Amino acid sequence: MAFFICLISTTFIQAQTSPSEPEGAELVQKMHQGGLVLFLRHADTTGMACDRLYQIDQREGQRNISEDGKTQSAEIGQAIVDLDIPIQYPVLTGPVFRARDTAEIAFGVENVEITDSLLADDYAGSLGVQWVLNEHRRLFSEKPDPGLNRILIGHRTPAIWSLDGQVVQSEFSEGAAIVIEPIDGEAYVHGIISFVPPPNPGVDRC
Repeated sequence: MAFFICLISTTFIQAQTSPSEPEGAELVQKMHQGGLVLFLRHADTTGMACDRLYQIDQREGQRNISEDGKTQSAEIGQAIVDLDIPIQYPVLTGPVFRARDTAEIAFGVENVEITDSLLADDYAGSLGVQWVLNEHRRLFSEKPDPGLNRILIGHRTPAIWSLDGQVVQSEFSEGAAIVIEPIDGEAYVHGIISFVPPPNPGVDRC
């Protein structure tokens, strides 16, 4: 266990990749074997107003996915089907609408479960940010069913904080996925992949 913790702390995280690149193709091969957790950041929000009210059940006042984000969400879901990646259902998503919409468009409302465990940090409210981070760590370290991969959909900041430096902000764009392997109750990051090209690369102002 001590060696594994040391391995995590010194692991170099490659730049974001895609299924058409050698590193991305290798990640997809790992997904075919199952046993991974894929943490998807919500889809594109370019041009949408930033959060201002922080009410979970109120769409107005939240930063929502753009029309490009809706298209991107559908394309992500189709890409995962086309790549023949085995998924454990339900897909889990946070309740903030940009994450929830991404999940429901990509995988279908009937295949999605909403959980506070994947809240954005600034929506934590009375639960507290530390609780949200602990829940992310728990979900990242839990093995999916044999031969399947668990998909989680949420937000950049709590994911990065929960992975203790294994992911850098600049490599985790909207719609990208962190590929995590739970090992002995820890979360080991294999890489970051965009299943489809981001519609507005480099735009991330909120």
